[in-house]
Amino acid sequence: MEKCHLRGLCAGAISDEVTAMSEAAIETTGTILERKGEIIYAVELMNGKVMLGHLSKPLTDAKAEFSEGDRVHVEMTPYDFDQGRIVASVS
Repeated sequence: MEKCHLRGLCAGAISDEVTAMSEAAIETTGTILERKGEIIYAVELMNGKVMLGHLSKPLTDAKAEFSEGDRVHVEMTPYDFDQGRIVASVS
């Protein structure tokens, strides 16, 4: 694919920022507050912020379920602190 000189503004262009975003994931732990959907949970982070967390693909495939009070590992991008990916249970 030809790289766009407009830094991601061209249709179909893949910018360096999108690639770098996955490399800069923020990892933290949180506590499940409630289940919002089949794979969506309200998670309270260690700093008191509440975010929406969705299950990672491996957890979804394993049909993982969490209860209120369970502690989980969460990944977020540095661009959006309101949602993230639940990647594991804290043992």
